[in-house]
Amino acid sequence: MQVPDYELQMRMTRFRDQMDEISPSWEIAIFVGKINLYYFTGTIQEGMLIVPRNDEAIFWVKRSFERAQDESLFPVIRQMNSYKDAAHTFKHMPHTVFLEMEIMPMAMYQRIIKHFPFAEVKPLDFQINSVRAIKSDFELNLMEQAGAIHQRVLEIRVPRILHAGISEAGLASDIYSLMIEEGHHGVVRFGMFDTEMVLGHIAFGESSLYPTSFNGPGGNYGLSPAVPSLGSRLRKLNKGDLIFVDIGCGVDGYHTDKTMTYIFNGSLPPEVVYSHQQCVDIQNEIASMLIPGAIPSEIYNTIIKKQKPEFLENFMGFGNRQVRFLGHGIGLTIDELPVIAPGFDEPLQKGMVFALEPKKGIEKVGMVGIENTFVVTPDGGRSITGAHPGLLKI
Repeated sequence: MQVPDYELQMRMTRFRDQMDEISPSWEIAIFVGKINLYYFTGTIQEGMLIVPRNDEAIFWVKRSFERAQDESLFPVIRQMNSYKDAAHTFKHMPHTVFLEMEIMPMAMYQRIIKHFPFAEVKPLDFQINSVRAIKSDFELNLMEQAGAIHQRVLEIRVPRILHAGISEAGLASDIYSLMIEEGHHGVVRFGMFDTEMVLGHIAFGESSLYPTSFNGPGGNYGLSPAVPSLGSRLRKLNKGDLIFVDIGCGVDGYHTDKTMTYIFNGSLPPEVVYSHQQCVDIQNEIASMLIPGAIPSEIYNTIIKKQKPEFLENFMGFGNRQVRFLGHGIGLTIDELPVIAPGFDEPLQKGMVFALEPKKGIEKVGMVGIENTFVVTPDGGRSITGAHPGLLKI
Protein backbone atom coordinates (compact mmCIF):
# COMPACT_ATOMS: atom_id res chain seq x y z
CA MET A 1 0.00 0.00 0.00
CA GLN A 2 1.34 3.41 -0.95
CA VAL A 3 0.99 6.46 1.26
CA PRO A 4 -1.07 8.87 -0.91
CA ASP A 5 0.71 11.83 -2.45
CA TYR A 6 -1.72 14.28 -0.83
CA GLU A 7 -0.81 12.82 2.56
CA LEU A 8 2.92 13.23 1.92
CA GLN A 9 2.41 16.81 0.73
CA MET A 10 0.38 17.65 3.82
CA ARG A 11 3.06 16.25 6.13
CA MET A 12 5.81 18.25 4.46
CA THR A 13 3.73 21.43 4.59
CA ARG A 14 3.03 20.95 8.28
CA PHE A 15 6.72 20.33 8.98
CA ARG A 16 7.77 23.48 7.13
CA ASP A 17 5.14 25.49 9.01
CA GLN A 18 6.36 24.08 12.32
CA MET A 19 9.96 24.99 11.51
CA ASP A 20 8.90 28.51 10.54
CA GLU A 21 7.13 28.87 13.89
CA ILE A 22 9.69 27.29 16.22
CA SER A 23 12.93 28.06 14.34
CA PRO A 24 12.14 31.11 12.14
CA SER A 25 15.67 31.46 10.76
CA TRP A 26 16.05 27.84 9.65
CA GLU A 27 17.77 27.21 6.33
CA ILE A 28 17.86 23.44 5.85
CA ALA A 29 16.84 20.19 7.56
CA ILE A 30 18.21 16.72 6.87
CA PHE A 31 16.56 13.43 7.88
CA VAL A 32 18.28 10.05 7.94
CA GLY A 33 16.21 8.13 10.53
CA LYS A 34 14.13 5.48 8.78
CA ILE A 35 10.92 6.18 10.72
CA ASN A 36 10.98 9.85 9.76
CA LEU A 37 11.96 8.93 6.20
CA TYR A 38 8.91 6.69 6.05
CA TYR A 39 6.72 9.46 7.47
CA PHE A 40 7.73 11.87 4.71
CA THR A 41 8.28 9.51 1.76
CA GLY A 42 6.24 6.35 2.39
CA THR A 43 9.20 4.00 2.08
CA ILE A 44 11.96 2.76 4.41
CA GLN A 45 15.27 2.90 2.57
CA GLU A 46 18.87 3.84 3.31
CA GLY A 47 19.26 7.45 2.32
CA MET A 48 18.71 11.05 3.34
CA LEU A 49 15.89 13.52 2.91
CA ILE A 50 17.11 17.07 2.36
CA VAL A 51 14.56 19.81 3.04
CA PRO A 52 15.78 23.32 2.09
CA ARG A 53 13.64 26.17 3.34
CA ASN A 54 13.22 27.83 -0.04
CA ASP A 55 13.57 24.93 -2.46
CA GLU A 56 12.07 21.53 -3.17
CA ALA A 57 12.82 18.62 -0.86
CA ILE A 58 14.84 15.76 -2.36
CA PHE A 59 14.93 12.14 -1.17
CA TRP A 60 18.40 10.80 -1.92
CA VAL A 61 18.42 6.98 -1.84
CA LYS A 62 21.42 4.69 -1.57
CA ARG A 63 19.66 1.36 -1.10
CA SER A 64 17.27 0.47 -2.65
CA PHE A 65 16.54 3.10 -5.26
CA GLU A 66 14.40 0.65 -7.23
CA ARG A 67 12.26 -0.16 -4.21
CA ALA A 68 11.87 3.50 -3.34
CA GLN A 69 10.55 4.13 -6.84
CA ASP A 70 8.10 1.24 -6.49
CA GLU A 71 6.79 2.20 -3.05
CA SER A 72 7.00 5.97 -2.79
CA LEU A 73 4.91 8.75 -4.30
CA PHE A 74 7.36 11.37 -3.04
CA PRO A 75 7.81 13.87 -5.90
CA VAL A 76 11.63 13.98 -6.12
CA ILE A 77 13.69 10.80 -5.57
CA ARG A 78 17.30 10.59 -6.71
CA GLN A 79 19.93 7.89 -6.48
CA MET A 80 23.23 8.37 -4.65
CA ASN A 81 26.31 6.29 -3.96
CA SER A 82 27.43 8.46 -1.06
CA TYR A 83 26.55 11.73 0.64
CA LYS A 84 28.91 13.61 -1.65
CA ASP A 85 26.53 12.99 -4.57
CA ALA A 86 23.90 15.05 -2.79
CA ALA A 87 26.41 17.62 -1.53
CA HIS A 88 27.68 18.38 -5.05
CA THR A 89 24.25 19.77 -6.00
CA PHE A 90 24.70 22.71 -3.57
CA LYS A 91 26.19 25.89 -4.98
CA HIS A 92 26.11 27.58 -1.59
CA MET A 93 26.22 25.60 1.64
CA PRO A 94 23.79 26.85 4.32
CA HIS A 95 25.32 28.02 7.59
CA THR A 96 23.12 25.95 9.91
CA VAL A 97 21.61 22.50 9.51
CA PHE A 98 18.88 20.85 11.62
CA LEU A 99 19.41 17.12 12.26
CA GLU A 100 17.77 14.28 14.25
CA MET A 101 20.26 14.53 17.10
CA GLU A 102 18.39 12.08 19.37
CA ILE A 103 18.92 9.16 17.01
CA MET A 104 21.90 10.02 14.78
CA PRO A 105 25.10 8.02 15.47
CA MET A 106 28.27 10.05 15.75
CA ALA A 107 29.87 8.17 12.84
CA MET A 108 26.98 9.09 10.53
CA TYR A 109 27.13 12.70 11.71
CA GLN A 110 30.83 12.84 10.90
CA ARG A 111 30.23 11.41 7.41
CA ILE A 112 27.56 14.01 6.72
CA ILE A 113 29.70 16.90 7.97
CA LYS A 114 32.58 15.66 5.82
CA HIS A 115 30.56 16.34 2.68
CA PHE A 116 28.27 19.06 4.06
CA PRO A 117 30.60 21.41 5.99
CA PHE A 118 27.88 23.22 7.93
CA ALA A 119 29.12 25.76 10.45
CA GLU A 120 26.42 24.98 13.01
CA VAL A 121 24.16 22.04 13.85
CA LYS A 122 20.83 22.24 15.69
CA PRO A 123 18.28 19.58 16.69
CA LEU A 124 14.98 19.12 14.88
CA ASP A 125 13.68 16.25 17.04
CA PHE A 126 11.08 18.33 18.86
CA GLN A 127 9.82 19.91 15.66
CA ILE A 128 9.25 16.65 13.80
CA ASN A 129 7.84 14.89 16.88
CA SER A 130 5.36 17.74 17.31
CA VAL A 131 4.22 17.33 13.72
CA ARG A 132 3.90 13.55 14.03
CA ALA A 133 1.89 13.93 17.27
CA ILE A 134 -1.22 15.03 15.35
CA LYS A 135 -2.59 12.20 13.27
CA SER A 136 -4.40 12.65 9.97
CA ASP A 137 -7.52 10.71 9.04
CA PHE A 138 -5.28 8.42 6.97
CA GLU A 139 -3.12 7.65 10.01
CA LEU A 140 -6.07 7.26 12.38
CA ASN A 141 -7.64 4.74 10.04
CA LEU A 142 -4.54 2.54 10.25
CA MET A 143 -4.39 2.89 14.03
CA GLU A 144 -8.06 1.94 14.30
CA GLN A 145 -7.30 -1.21 12.29
CA ALA A 146 -4.44 -2.01 14.68
CA GLY A 147 -6.71 -1.37 17.65
CA ALA A 148 -9.34 -3.76 16.31
CA ILE A 149 -6.70 -6.50 15.96
CA HIS A 150 -5.48 -5.75 19.47
CA GLN A 151 -8.95 -6.08 20.90
CA ARG A 152 -9.78 -9.32 19.07
CA VAL A 153 -6.54 -11.01 20.02
CA LEU A 154 -6.31 -10.02 23.69
CA GLU A 155 -9.98 -10.06 24.61
CA ILE A 156 -11.21 -13.02 22.54
CA ARG A 157 -8.44 -15.21 21.15
CA VAL A 158 -5.84 -15.29 23.96
CA PRO A 159 -8.28 -16.66 26.58
CA ARG A 160 -8.85 -19.67 24.28
CA ILE A 161 -5.17 -20.66 24.19
CA LEU A 162 -4.26 -20.33 27.87
CA HIS A 163 -3.60 -23.66 29.55
CA ALA A 164 -1.72 -24.97 32.55
CA GLY A 165 1.98 -25.59 31.97
CA ILE A 166 2.48 -23.19 29.07
CA SER A 167 5.58 -21.03 29.51
CA GLU A 168 5.72 -17.25 29.24
CA ALA A 169 7.85 -17.63 26.11
CA GLY A 170 5.45 -20.19 24.68
CA LEU A 171 2.48 -17.91 25.23
CA ALA A 172 4.40 -15.01 23.65
CA SER A 173 5.09 -17.16 20.59
CA ASP A 174 1.44 -18.18 20.31
CA ILE A 175 0.25 -14.58 20.69
CA TYR A 176 2.69 -13.46 18.02
CA SER A 177 1.28 -16.03 15.60
CA LEU A 178 -2.26 -14.86 16.33
CA MET A 179 -1.27 -11.24 15.81
CA ILE A 180 0.35 -11.96 12.44
CA GLU A 181 -2.67 -14.02 11.39
CA GLU A 182 -4.95 -11.08 12.24
CA GLY A 183 -2.86 -8.54 10.30
CA HIS A 184 -0.18 -7.21 12.70
CA HIS A 185 2.78 -5.77 10.77
CA GLY A 186 5.25 -7.91 12.73
CA VAL A 187 7.38 -5.52 14.80
CA VAL A 188 6.92 -3.11 17.69
CA ARG A 189 8.96 0.04 17.12
CA PHE A 190 10.28 2.49 19.71
CA GLY A 191 11.85 5.90 19.37
CA MET A 192 13.75 5.33 22.61
CA PHE A 193 17.45 4.86 21.83
CA ASP A 194 18.62 1.26 21.35
CA THR A 195 15.33 -0.31 22.46
CA GLU A 196 14.46 -3.77 21.17
CA MET A 197 11.09 -5.43 21.55
CA VAL A 198 9.31 -8.13 19.57
CA LEU A 199 5.86 -7.82 21.16
CA GLY A 200 6.10 -6.52 24.71
CA HIS A 201 5.94 -7.98 28.20
CA ILE A 202 4.27 -11.36 28.78
CA ALA A 203 4.57 -12.43 32.42
CA PHE A 204 2.96 -14.70 35.00
CA GLY A 205 2.63 -13.65 38.63
CA GLU A 206 5.57 -11.82 40.13
CA SER A 207 7.53 -12.08 36.88
CA SER A 208 5.73 -8.88 35.92
CA LEU A 209 7.50 -7.10 38.81
CA TYR A 210 11.03 -8.10 37.82
CA PRO A 211 13.21 -5.04 37.10
CA THR A 212 14.09 -4.12 33.54
CA SER A 213 15.82 -1.21 31.80
CA PHE A 214 12.62 -0.52 29.89
CA ASN A 215 10.99 2.79 30.80
CA GLY A 216 7.60 1.43 31.84
CA PRO A 217 5.78 0.21 34.94
CA GLY A 218 5.79 -3.52 34.12
CA GLY A 219 8.61 -6.04 34.34
CA ASN A 220 9.72 -9.27 32.76
CA TYR A 221 12.49 -11.87 33.12
CA GLY A 222 12.74 -12.38 29.39
CA LEU A 223 14.53 -15.12 27.52
CA SER A 224 17.98 -14.39 28.97
CA PRO A 225 20.17 -11.52 30.23
CA ALA A 226 21.17 -10.99 26.60
CA VAL A 227 17.54 -10.86 25.43
CA PRO A 228 15.36 -9.62 28.31
CA SER A 229 12.23 -9.69 26.16
CA LEU A 230 9.07 -11.74 25.48
CA GLY A 231 9.09 -14.04 28.53
CA SER A 232 10.83 -16.86 30.34
CA ARG A 233 10.97 -20.42 28.99
CA LEU A 234 11.11 -21.67 32.58
CA ARG A 235 8.16 -19.87 34.18
CA LYS A 236 5.09 -22.03 33.63
CA LEU A 237 1.45 -21.08 34.08
CA ASN A 238 0.00 -22.38 37.34
CA LYS A 239 -3.39 -22.35 39.00
CA GLY A 240 -4.24 -18.96 40.50
CA ASP A 241 -1.63 -17.03 38.49
CA LEU A 242 -2.15 -13.45 37.41
CA ILE A 243 -1.29 -13.18 33.71
CA PHE A 244 0.06 -9.84 32.51
CA VAL A 245 0.15 -9.16 28.76
CA ASP A 246 1.39 -5.72 27.69
CA ILE A 247 2.02 -5.68 23.94
CA GLY A 248 1.99 -3.42 20.91
CA CYS A 249 0.20 -4.02 17.62
CA GLY A 250 0.63 -2.28 14.29
CA VAL A 251 -0.79 -1.97 10.79
CA ASP A 252 1.29 -0.47 7.96
CA GLY A 253 3.64 1.19 10.43
CA TYR A 254 1.10 2.58 12.91
CA HIS A 255 0.77 1.18 16.43
CA THR A 256 -1.64 0.81 19.28
CA ASP A 257 -0.72 -0.25 22.82
CA LYS A 258 -2.84 -2.42 25.10
CA THR A 259 -2.49 -4.34 28.36
CA MET A 260 -4.80 -7.17 29.40
CA THR A 261 -4.69 -9.13 32.64
CA TYR A 262 -6.19 -12.56 33.26
CA ILE A 263 -6.73 -14.77 36.31
CA PHE A 264 -5.98 -18.41 35.56
CA ASN A 265 -8.15 -21.01 37.26
CA GLY A 266 -8.48 -19.21 40.56
CA SER A 267 -9.13 -15.88 42.23
CA LEU A 268 -7.24 -12.92 43.68
CA PRO A 269 -7.64 -11.31 47.11
CA PRO A 270 -10.33 -8.59 47.23
CA GLU A 271 -7.75 -5.88 47.96
CA VAL A 272 -5.87 -6.80 44.78
CA VAL A 273 -9.05 -6.63 42.71
CA TYR A 274 -9.84 -3.27 44.31
CA SER A 275 -6.40 -1.88 43.39
CA HIS A 276 -6.91 -3.06 39.84
CA GLN A 277 -10.31 -1.38 39.67
CA GLN A 278 -8.77 1.86 40.90
CA CYS A 279 -6.37 1.71 37.94
CA VAL A 280 -9.31 1.16 35.57
CA ASP A 281 -11.13 4.13 37.10
CA ILE A 282 -8.01 6.28 36.70
CA GLN A 283 -7.73 5.29 33.02
CA ASN A 284 -11.35 6.24 32.42
CA GLU A 285 -10.98 9.55 34.25
CA ILE A 286 -7.88 10.48 32.24
CA ALA A 287 -9.68 9.49 29.05
CA SER A 288 -12.53 11.87 29.87
CA MET A 289 -9.95 14.68 30.10
CA LEU A 290 -8.42 14.03 26.65
CA ILE A 291 -10.02 17.01 24.95
CA PRO A 292 -8.43 19.72 22.78
CA GLY A 293 -6.91 22.44 24.98
CA ALA A 294 -6.25 20.22 28.01
CA ILE A 295 -2.72 20.38 29.44
CA PRO A 296 -0.97 17.00 29.91
CA SER A 297 0.95 18.07 33.03
CA GLU A 298 -2.26 19.33 34.63
CA ILE A 299 -4.01 16.03 33.88
CA TYR A 300 -1.13 14.19 35.55
CA ASN A 301 -1.13 16.43 38.63
CA THR A 302 -4.91 16.27 38.99
CA ILE A 303 -4.91 12.48 38.99
CA ILE A 304 -1.92 12.03 41.31
CA LYS A 305 -3.22 14.51 43.89
CA LYS A 306 -6.46 12.55 44.22
CA GLN A 307 -4.73 9.31 45.19
CA LYS A 308 -4.07 8.23 48.76
CA PRO A 309 -0.44 7.69 49.82
CA GLU A 310 -0.95 3.96 50.31
CA PHE A 311 -2.23 3.58 46.75
CA LEU A 312 0.67 5.59 45.32
CA GLU A 313 3.09 3.12 46.88
CA ASN A 314 4.08 0.83 43.98
CA PHE A 315 1.82 2.78 41.60
CA MET A 316 3.26 2.92 38.06
CA GLY A 317 5.95 0.43 38.96
CA PHE A 318 7.25 -1.54 41.91
CA GLY A 319 9.66 -0.59 44.67
CA ASN A 320 12.02 2.16 43.60
CA ARG A 321 11.28 1.64 39.89
CA GLN A 322 8.20 3.81 39.50
CA VAL A 323 7.83 5.90 36.34
CA ARG A 324 6.51 9.47 36.34
CA PHE A 325 3.90 9.33 33.61
CA LEU A 326 0.37 8.03 33.15
CA GLY A 327 0.25 7.81 29.37
CA HIS A 328 2.24 8.48 26.22
CA GLY A 329 1.72 9.52 22.64
CA ILE A 330 1.77 6.73 20.08
CA GLY A 331 1.91 6.35 16.32
CA LEU A 332 4.80 5.23 14.10
CA THR A 333 6.53 4.34 17.36
CA ILE A 334 5.05 3.20 20.66
CA ASP A 335 6.66 6.10 22.55
CA GLU A 336 5.77 9.43 20.98
CA LEU A 337 4.99 12.93 22.19
CA PRO A 338 3.26 14.31 24.11
CA VAL A 339 3.34 12.46 27.45
CA ILE A 340 0.85 12.67 30.31
CA ALA A 341 3.56 13.73 32.74
CA PRO A 342 5.09 16.76 34.47
CA GLY A 343 6.77 19.20 32.10
CA PHE A 344 4.41 18.68 29.17
CA ASP A 345 2.55 21.97 29.17
CA GLU A 346 1.46 22.40 25.54
CA PRO A 347 -2.32 21.99 25.02
CA LEU A 348 -3.68 18.81 23.49
CA GLN A 349 -4.98 18.98 19.93
CA LYS A 350 -7.63 17.03 18.10
CA GLY A 351 -6.12 13.98 16.44
CA MET A 352 -3.48 13.28 19.06
CA VAL A 353 -3.45 9.67 20.26
CA PHE A 354 -2.43 8.39 23.69
CA ALA A 355 -1.84 5.04 25.33
CA LEU A 356 -3.06 5.38 28.93
CA GLU A 357 -1.55 2.84 31.31
CA PRO A 358 -2.25 3.23 35.05
CA LYS A 359 -0.76 0.16 36.76
CA LYS A 360 0.21 -0.94 40.25
CA GLY A 361 2.64 -3.58 41.47
CA ILE A 362 1.36 -5.97 44.14
CA GLU A 363 3.88 -7.98 46.13
CA LYS A 364 3.52 -11.77 45.70
CA VAL A 365 0.87 -11.21 43.01
CA GLY A 366 2.20 -9.17 40.10
CA MET A 367 1.32 -6.07 38.09
CA VAL A 368 -2.36 -5.15 37.95
CA GLY A 369 -3.86 -2.34 35.94
CA ILE A 370 -4.83 -1.60 32.38
CA GLU A 371 -3.81 0.07 29.14
CA ASN A 372 -5.73 1.16 26.09
CA THR A 373 -5.17 3.56 23.22
CA PHE A 374 -7.34 6.69 22.95
CA VAL A 375 -7.87 9.38 20.32
CA VAL A 376 -8.29 12.97 21.55
CA THR A 377 -11.74 14.30 20.59
CA PRO A 378 -13.94 17.22 21.74
CA ASP A 379 -15.97 14.66 23.73
CA GLY A 380 -12.96 13.13 25.46
CA GLY A 381 -10.72 10.20 24.65
CA ARG A 382 -12.17 7.56 22.33
CA SER A 383 -10.74 4.08 22.86
CA ILE A 384 -9.69 2.24 19.71
CA THR A 385 -8.49 -0.92 21.52
CA GLY A 386 -11.64 -1.91 23.38
CA ALA A 387 -13.00 -1.32 26.85
CA HIS A 388 -12.61 -4.62 28.71
CA PRO A 389 -11.65 -3.87 32.34
CA GLY A 390 -9.21 -6.77 32.59
CA LEU A 391 -8.71 -9.46 35.23
CA LEU A 392 -10.53 -11.75 32.82
CA LYS A 393 -11.16 -15.10 34.54
CA ILE A 394 -9.97 -18.17 32.62
